Amino acid sequence: MSDWTAGYVADIGYTYGYYAELNPLRISLAFLNAGLVPPELGIHCELGYGQGVSANIHAAASGSTWHATDFNPAQAGFAQALARVSGANAHLTDEAFADFCNRPDLPDFDSIGLHGIWSWISDENRAVIVDFIRRKLKVGGVLYISYNTQPGWAAMVPMRDLLTEHSEVMGMSGQGIVSRIDDALDFADKLFETNPIYSKVNPLVIDRLKGIKKQNRNYLAHEYFNRDWLPMSFSRMKQWLIPAKLDYACSAHYHDHINALNLTAEQQKLLGEIPDAMFRETVRDFCVNQQFRRDYWVKGARKLTQLEQAEALGLQKIILLQSRVDVSLKVTGAIGEAGLQEAIYNPVLDILSDYKPKTLSQIVHLVKDKGVTFAHVVQVAIVLSGAGYLAAAQDETVISKAKKQTDKLNIYLIDKARGSSDIGFLASPVTGGGVAVGRFQQLFLLAIRQGRKQPIEWAQLVWQILASQGQKIIKEGKALESPEDNLAELTEQAQIFAEKQLPILKALQIA
Repeated sequence: MSDWTAGYVADIGYTYGYYAELNPLRISLAFLNAGLVPPELGIHCELGYGQGVSANIHAAASGSTWHATDFNPAQAGFAQALARVSGANAHLTDEAFADFCNRPDLPDFDSIGLHGIWSWISDENRAVIVDFIRRKLKVGGVLYISYNTQPGWAAMVPMRDLLTEHSEVMGMSGQGIVSRIDDALDFADKLFETNPIYSKVNPLVIDRLKGIKKQNRNYLAHEYFNRDWLPMSFSRMKQWLIPAKLDYACSAHYHDHINALNLTAEQQKLLGEIPDAMFRETVRDFCVNQQFRRDYWVKGARKLTQLEQAEALGLQKIILLQSRVDVSLKVTGAIGEAGLQEAIYNPVLDILSDYKPKTLSQIVHLVKDKGVTFAHVVQVAIVLSGAGYLAAAQDETVISKAKKQTDKLNIYLIDKARGSSDIGFLASPVTGGGVAVGRFQQLFLLAIRQGRKQPIEWAQLVWQILASQGQKIIKEGKALESPEDNLAELTEQAQIFAEKQLPILKALQIA
């Protein structure tokens, strides 16, 4: 009997994460900032979609066509249920990569996305995927790929191998993956108590192990305990993608575009002296001790002239996703925390605080008397989008088409929030993607949909739902015991929601 898992963890489901980098609309600002022609928005593909949250949100919120596969049938079943609910043009299967990638009925794609999966599959599957990209990615199309990388993982590789071997060799027959993970982590603690020379040479591994022990076991099972697990250097990734005729475009992690956040002056000078762009990326990874890369590659990179770049950037629409008062003017890069210039950022935030989409050109016109230039506005858009405070916005015609689908999907997700906090995102037709909305906030939206007008009424409904399941609010690490304390806390949260978050969710056409 063949092993359909191909060494990949399948006896525990993956987390219900959402990954904004897979949103095709997000590509444009990164490409334009890098001086490149962005891809068309039309037909897209995701390989290894997990629970399918990203694929379904993007299919519903963008009104575009998506094809995707994940080999786990339980995850595929959940993802397909979401697609049926929204009615989006999402074709989600449970085929292995070799089967999916060789289907003759698939269209050519404007983008293909793989989030993390590259690190956890065999070289055989990697070859299948590269050949698929070569055949099915359109000229001008974009590959988004994220993966564990060197040198950031170098010290941890032996420890990961030890944890996996312990799980396989020392785990008891019939023991579940969660128990095997816990036993392996406990064994690692015992090993470090003996002060091995490995821990003296690699002291940061101990801190990383402490962080690992705090993480979700579903995540750890898929991140560390697959048979295949390979952190890959950027240079090796480049060699893999050569047959697919891909050029490296830019980082999908917006803050990587701002050198001042990540590199010292000496490091910037050194990188500036390297003429080869590919080798420069490799050296940069050493400068920042890169552990996880999120990259855009393109089939046929086309450079924009300075005029073309400026005109295209000026047409980019953005919208504020956070309450104005909650936007921090501090961001963290590889070299630490950096403060943002209030004289530049505050005028732009003030303009966006009505939560209406605006083009960068419109913003420049509105802040020109503040001494804020076009280059400043572009930087604000990059930095604050990277921090999750801003997002690109779609045209009104696309928004109108997508809203019917996002409404259906969001109603379903909000209903599921009655019993679970698994999915902390809802779909916005304005951004073409997901927006973080916690469980209680989703339940407040449920109360509003049921006709309840005041925050106290929203809180009462949420407490009824929680109490019926024997659940209580956790505040400052402790459970609130009395119904009165729980209701008071929920009422306070509902009031904050009404003042800060609800106006934004209305602007995003979620509420």
